[in-house]
Amino acid sequence: MAADKQNEAKVSSADDTKENVPEGGLGLEILQIIKESQQQHGLRHGDYQRYRGYCSRRLRRLRKTLGFKMGNRHKFVGKKITVEMISDSRYLLLVLMEAERAWSYAMQLKQEANTEPRKRFHLLARLRKAAKHSEKLEKLCESPRVDAKTKLEAQAYTAYLTGMVDFELQKWKLAMEAFNKCKTIYEKLASAFTEDLAVLYRQRVDEISPNIRYCAYNIGDQNAINDLMQMRLTGGGGGMMAEKLEALITQARTKQAATMSEVEWRGRAVPVKIDKARIFLLGLADNEAAIAQAANEETKEHLYETLLAECRDTIQAVREELKSEAKQRERSSDGESGKVSNLQFLHSYLTYIKLCTLVKRNESMAHTLQAKLKETEADENKRGPRPQDLIRLYDIILQSLAELSTLQGLEEDHSFQKEVSLKTLVYKAYRCFFIAQSYVLVKKWSEALVLYERVLKYAKEVQSKAKGLNNSLKDLPDVQELIAEVNAEKYSLQAAAILDTDEPPEVSTQQQVKDSTPLCDHLDTFRLDNTLVGKKPNLVQFPPDFQPIPIKPLFFDLALNHATFPPLDDKVEQKGKGGLTGYIKGIFGFGS
Repeated sequence: MAADKQNEAKVSSADDTKENVPEGGLGLEILQIIKESQQQHGLRHGDYQRYRGYCSRRLRRLRKTLGFKMGNRHKFVGKKITVEMISDSRYLLLVLMEAERAWSYAMQLKQEANTEPRKRFHLLARLRKAAKHSEKLEKLCESPRVDAKTKLEAQAYTAYLTGMVDFELQKWKLAMEAFNKCKTIYEKLASAFTEDLAVLYRQRVDEISPNIRYCAYNIGDQNAINDLMQMRLTGGGGGMMAEKLEALITQARTKQAATMSEVEWRGRAVPVKIDKARIFLLGLADNEAAIAQAANEETKEHLYETLLAECRDTIQAVREELKSEAKQRERSSDGESGKVSNLQFLHSYLTYIKLCTLVKRNESMAHTLQAKLKETEADENKRGPRPQDLIRLYDIILQSLAELSTLQGLEEDHSFQKEVSLKTLVYKAYRCFFIAQSYVLVKKWSEALVLYERVLKYAKEVQSKAKGLNNSLKDLPDVQELIAEVNAEKYSLQAAAILDTDEPPEVSTQQQVKDSTPLCDHLDTFRLDNTLVGKKPNLVQFPPDFQPIPIKPLFFDLALNHATFPPLDDKVEQKGKGGLTGYIKGIFGFGS
């Protein structure tokens, strides 16, 4: 962290001490400065607190380099930047950083206001403060010393922050006017300057457009909702606008939910009395259409996650109702235990929607990974996904299908069970195919060939069972295409296996070279050993092995067994006869 602040201080101090004085007057790249600062200091990950700290530190450095301090450590003395002081663009940067610091604090409070509503008042105060600083910047830029481009950017920046304040206060007309003014200025700037700067201006216009449409809808333009839905499909309107858009969609569905009373599924009409379930089922068709029209895979993944989250919340609400219904049944004496209730059947329907959405999402991810896998095979240097990643996705799909077959109320529905078993066979075939490909990568040819045969078996079984269930195959992958791919892979697999077993004669020589026998032991045999010209040639064995050598002979004294020693009995008896007198004489040497 300390190293990051040191690097930040070096870069920022270099920027702060550099004057931007073009020929037409003082200039400041307002949008470029704030975008680069935001991306480098926290906003890439939505960390507004970190960006606010950066703004405070940069303000301190600017005041120090300009000698524009607010008193000392004991007393605060407020100073204002006037038009007469504008001799350096850093004075404009000082006011810009004050506005950015207040704005980042407001955005931080907005994140915290979801759990602490009282912070909304502080949020509005900080937004007004940021707008006030931006107005001050705009007035300073009216000086003749400032160039025309900086003046326009200051006006656009002020209009943007003013629009944000009115947007939070729900003053839709004023907010729309401010955002339109900001959009017009940035569009003109984008058409007048280079492509690098034009990209920044267009990005800002794209950020503002959802806010304008939202304001138009709240003013009374009913056509704006279609534009907002289209922006949602293309991934526009992130952050604050995304929450507003989701709330707007929920509000529109709530109005329509009052007219919905029942839903029909698998030939049975089920009354829907829970408001959350009504809202979800009304928006199901719109969500599926949005997923089908998604511009890219990232947007599609986000829409899938949103749909699954709504579905889980709805299932939880129905589950709570089921608990209360079960308690009422226990109290009552009615014994219709064998029949599935309407609420239980609704729960099964919602679970069916959730599991089918999971299957579609994982299948979409599998298609994306397959395309990347083929790109990796074409370019060997490019690193991409592995077959094991696809195996995991198909495992999840098969698990979801297994849960589908156990839904309550559908155990006796034979057509439904046949559809689920057919889908299971299709995804088993694809899973088996990618397991075979994973074996091919490690050159296990026989295992891969057996698995390819298993894929063909599954595929033929699907074709035989699908004759009466043509409607079920519409959303499934093409089995005929899989069969053609497996046949092609089998031929290439057989060729690779033959090439791998047919070793050239040089291989045996290379295997002999790998022997650790040194050169001195095979001087009469020619071998192509590249290690002999390397840094560690294997010439002799060191240290050498032990060898047997003659040793000094051992002599055994056998004559001792035949030698006779003289008797010593008389000497032993003399020592015994001495007694105590002899012992004393021996001590003092009298007997010697």
